[in-house]
Amino acid sequence: MTETVHTFCRICEALCGLEVEVDGDQVVDIKPDDAHVATRGYGCLKGLKQHRMYNTPDRLMYPMQRVDGELQRVSWDDALGDIGGKVRRLIDEHGPDSIAMYVGTAAGFGVLHPVFAQGFMQGVGSASMFSSATQDCANKFAVAREIYGFPFTQPFPDLENLECLIIVGANPAISKWSFLQVSNPIRRLKEIEARGAKVFIVDPRRTETAKVAGEHVFIRPNTDVFFYLSFLHELLATADIDRGRIDRHMTGFEELCRVAEAWSPERTAEVTRIPAETLREMVRAYREADGAALYCSTGVNMGTNGSLAFWLQECINAISGNLDRKGGTLVSTGVIDFAAFGKKTGTLLHQNESRIGGFKSVNDAMPGGILADEILTPGDRQIKALFVTGGNPLITMANSERLRDAFQELELLVVLDIQPSETASVATHVLPCTSPFQRPDLPFVFPLMLGLQVKPYLQATRAVVPPQGEQRDEATIYLDIAKASGVDLWGSAAAQRAFEAAKAIKSIGRGEKQPSIPQELLLSGLLRATKQGSFKKLLKEKHGRLRPEHDPGSFLGKRVVHDDRKVHLAPEAYLQQAQKLEADFQRELDTKDELKLITKRAITTHNSWTHNIEEFVTRERGTNHLYMHPDDASRIGLSEGDLADVSTEVSTVRVPVRLLSELMPGSVALPHGWGHQDSKMGVASRTSGVNVNLLAADGPENLEKLSGMAHLTGIIVDVKPATGELNSGHWSGIGREATAQASDESVAADG
Repeated sequence: MTETVHTFCRICEALCGLEVEVDGDQVVDIKPDDAHVATRGYGCLKGLKQHRMYNTPDRLMYPMQRVDGELQRVSWDDALGDIGGKVRRLIDEHGPDSIAMYVGTAAGFGVLHPVFAQGFMQGVGSASMFSSATQDCANKFAVAREIYGFPFTQPFPDLENLECLIIVGANPAISKWSFLQVSNPIRRLKEIEARGAKVFIVDPRRTETAKVAGEHVFIRPNTDVFFYLSFLHELLATADIDRGRIDRHMTGFEELCRVAEAWSPERTAEVTRIPAETLREMVRAYREADGAALYCSTGVNMGTNGSLAFWLQECINAISGNLDRKGGTLVSTGVIDFAAFGKKTGTLLHQNESRIGGFKSVNDAMPGGILADEILTPGDRQIKALFVTGGNPLITMANSERLRDAFQELELLVVLDIQPSETASVATHVLPCTSPFQRPDLPFVFPLMLGLQVKPYLQATRAVVPPQGEQRDEATIYLDIAKASGVDLWGSAAAQRAFEAAKAIKSIGRGEKQPSIPQELLLSGLLRATKQGSFKKLLKEKHGRLRPEHDPGSFLGKRVVHDDRKVHLAPEAYLQQAQKLEADFQRELDTKDELKLITKRAITTHNSWTHNIEEFVTRERGTNHLYMHPDDASRIGLSEGDLADVSTEVSTVRVPVRLLSELMPGSVALPHGWGHQDSKMGVASRTSGVNVNLLAADGPENLEKLSGMAHLTGIIVDVKPATGELNSGHWSGIGREATAQASDESVAADG
């Protein structure tokens, strides 16, 4: 007998309300929740098919440990005992920083998982934390810390009221919005345009978003910082800047102005290829609108100047009068004022320094691009053990082949996951975790603590189905690992003993069910502490509970947490870094005729997660392709379906070609998230796509200095027709099953 359960999706920031049909212990169908207070009956293809990923025969069910070179099933007691013993020994022999952790995106979409993972590392006393943020968004946190005083202070566009929206390097129609919960992005964009607002999409490709609404503006990859410089230059020359407002609420205006002095629209057009008049038209629309916002995402973040570009964007929104105003960019609060809490407690404000490269931590995490160096370089604080939680770094990180070599040097590599991923294939231990449908939850930190929602609301969910086999939730796993390692969560013996007791009490009468901490009780405690009532009461509001609307004008002079309560427009580190822009500009001129590689996402793929859902990767979808403008392909001697070798100084990959006239000439695109051939996932391992991150450089000299981010888009590449065999160390997925043939049908499916 089937039952319908109301819950919400937790695979991306949209958090769509869902109706899940359950038959016994299995999810059999997922539909959007038409009555949801905010998401209004929307759900994307990936979210509505996610149960196919959770119900796969490859799903991890039992703890695994490498014995004689092979992963074998073991008991939880044996796995925990072996892990704990190695952690204790490594701490004794090499110190606490020899124990490291990599936290992936999946960890962030729950409430308890990242808290307990961090608690374990604090118990160990290690500062060797790494996260997926340094692949796609650490620049935003680094900038916010400097200009607003807190990394999680992230202004967002007031989509309900703005009259001009400029989207740079983002494709919300496919990827949803980043750092903002927006349901049904296509409908939202159409609504914005329908009410008369001007929308511009600045991107090297005429994206799905650009086809839906607004005016598309081509930009050469990795020149975004020069677009922002000339935008600021033109704004300062033509706008009626309210100096009184700036002087009351901001510092560093004169220094900021000097940064933009040399960058006229005519000059930057040489590298961005945005005509000066087009840029002036955008500035004019932005300036004349009664509420406007510049917004960017990964296409900007992952370039060589992601921090400088985002800094300039935030300064433009601020000095134009759009920060903290209706129709501009808003800074909301969640169930608490998280920035004030962070300032008071020091949460996320302490900065450690990396052993390799001297990078400052961002949100307590070091750059992923130096992880291989931290493992391979002998000396004090050398990493000997790594916990990978909710992530798949061998697919997602720069120079991932070198990282694989580094992982095989570790004495302990523990992977917590729901699937036997590429990273799990080289692990010493693999621990089976619950899926989002198998745990109770609240919305993750962005909506819960920061209010990053177009329509503020709150929702709770119970577990939709129970765990299977010996799967455990991550919070419980980290409690158990801490005990086995002889450390206390958060360094607190009282907290460790209390959670152990709570787990023991909850396990009474559970028979053969796996032990668990009382997750609902902890979530209810969080709600009660923030005066939101109980978890049980919130559950009764199955379509969500609306929260108070955003409050424009509540941030400047009131909730900025710098000691002077002002926005700092000109942080010294950013002014110093801006001094290299002349050299960067010259480099762009010198390489103006070379191809640049960008990434691309398909409607059926989500990072590296969904490639094990057969209907998403069948036939022509079973590989990624190199997308090329027909003129570039013809010049090089490539046609639709040909194999091409794509090379950087790091590596070469071989992929089939697709022609795409919607690309800016001089740009090529290769979708990320592929390269699962060494995993144990039955479907994904048969795909023939290649990992684009094999082409990206790691190491301290190749990272963006202000945030530690790797350069993952706008990379200069050499593309040639494939000839002969690839050299050792290079890679082709072609031939594992069958060479993928291009077709008009698959072009439509992929884009």
